[in-house]
Amino acid sequence: MKFLRTVSTQRLLAILAGVIIAVAGGTAIAVAASNGGPVPRRESLAKALHQAASAPAVSGITARIKFTNNLITTSDIQGTDPILNGATGRLWMSNDGRLRLELQGDNGDAQVIVNNGSFSIYDPMTNTVYKGTLPQQSANSASKKSSQSEAIPTVAQLQSDINQLAQHWNLVGPTPRNVAGQPAYKIQISPKHDGGLLGQVQLAWDAARGVPLGIAIYSTSSSSPVLELKATSISYGSVPVSDFKVSPPAGAKVVRISSTATSGAAGAAGMRAHKAGKAGKGRKAHTDVTGAAAVQAHLPFTLSAPNPLPQVGDALQSVQLLDWGGSPAALVTYGQGLGGIAVIEQSAKGESSSQSSGSQGAGNGQGLSLPTVSINGASGTELDTALGTVITFSSRGVRYTLLGSVPPAAAEAAAKALAP
Repeated sequence: MKFLRTVSTQRLLAILAGVIIAVAGGTAIAVAASNGGPVPRRESLAKALHQAASAPAVSGITARIKFTNNLITTSDIQGTDPILNGATGRLWMSNDGRLRLELQGDNGDAQVIVNNGSFSIYDPMTNTVYKGTLPQQSANSASKKSSQSEAIPTVAQLQSDINQLAQHWNLVGPTPRNVAGQPAYKIQISPKHDGGLLGQVQLAWDAARGVPLGIAIYSTSSSSPVLELKATSISYGSVPVSDFKVSPPAGAKVVRISSTATSGAAGAAGMRAHKAGKAGKGRKAHTDVTGAAAVQAHLPFTLSAPNPLPQVGDALQSVQLLDWGGSPAALVTYGQGLGGIAVIEQSAKGESSSQSSGSQGAGNGQGLSLPTVSINGASGTELDTALGTVITFSSRGVRYTLLGSVPPAAAEAAAKALAP
C-alpha cells in the first residue's frame, strides 16, 4: 500500500513497537506459521524495513483470514460472538481508504466497513448496526502530513532509531518466512523490563510489498499466541467498489455514532467550561489539571490516591482530571511500564443496583455476564485475561474501574487498598 511507501521514520518504528500499545485495549492479532514455499533473502532489520518502505504501492488487497481468540476462556464469560470465540473471515482493502472486514461466526457474521468517509459496524449478537462519519482532516494538516511523509528514511536513519528502541525492547529478526504464500519477514519484540503479563509480540510482513501479514501477541504464561489473526491466502490488485457495499440484515437496529472529532470537541469544550467555572482567576481554561490536590478540588467525591499503593507497593505516578460524559472523574496511575495499574474514579451517584454491582448481563440470553468479585464487601465484576485484569466496583458513592497487565490477585489487592 502507499502507506508503507511514504511512511515517516516514526511511523515505521510504530510498526515495531506501536502494536504493543494495543495490548492495553485488549485487541491484537498474531503471526501465521510458515506455510512453506519461497522465502526472501536474509537481511538486517533496518534494510528489511527500508525495502518495505520503498516498495511500490499496491492498488488493493483481497485476503482470507482466520481469527483465534485465547485471551478469555469460555468459562469466564457467558455469551458468544465471533470476536470472543474467533472465526474465519475475509478482508478487502483499497488504496483510496475503503475497507471491509468480515468475521463469520456461528451466530452470524460480524462486519466492519469503511467507505467514502463513513463507517458501519454490524454486531450479529444484538443485530445492531453502528454507523458514523470519520473525522475530517483539515487541508493544512493533510498537506503538512503529506510533506512530512514523502521522504523515505535511509537505512542508517532506521538503524539509529532501532538502536534507541533496543534500549527498552529485545528485538529478534527479521527471520525469512513464507506467510499466506508470500515471501515474508518476521520479527519478535519483547520488553526488557516492566512488561507485565506481556511475553512478546511478533510481526510479519510481505518482503516485496511491505504489506503487514500478521501480528502475534504472547503472554508470559503460554508458548501459544493469546490472539491470532492470520492471512491464509492473499492477492493484490484493484478491488471492485461493489465489494464494499453491504446491506445489514433485515430488521437490524441502527445506532448513529457522533463523529469522533465532534464529540471530542464537545467534550473538550465542556471540560474547559468546567475547569473555568471552578479554577477561579489566574488559571487558563485549557490547562490540564493534574496532581491529587488539584484534581480533588474538581471532584464531587473523595479521591483515593494513596502513595504507595498499600498491599501492592507500587508508587503513585500521576493523578489527572478527566471529563467522563460531561462529569468530572479522575485517572490515577501506579507503577512503571506495561506492568503498571490504571484506575478511573467517578461518581456512582444515581446508579441502579445492577450498575452498582457491575452486572453486564442483558437478561435476554444474548448479553455478556462477567464473573463477580467482592471488594471489601462491595460486589463488582472481574475480567481475567491472559494479558491483564479489569475490575469494576462501587464503594461509598464512588465507582472504580481498575485495569492493569497484572494477575487477578494483584488487581484485587490493589482494588481493596483503594477502597478500604
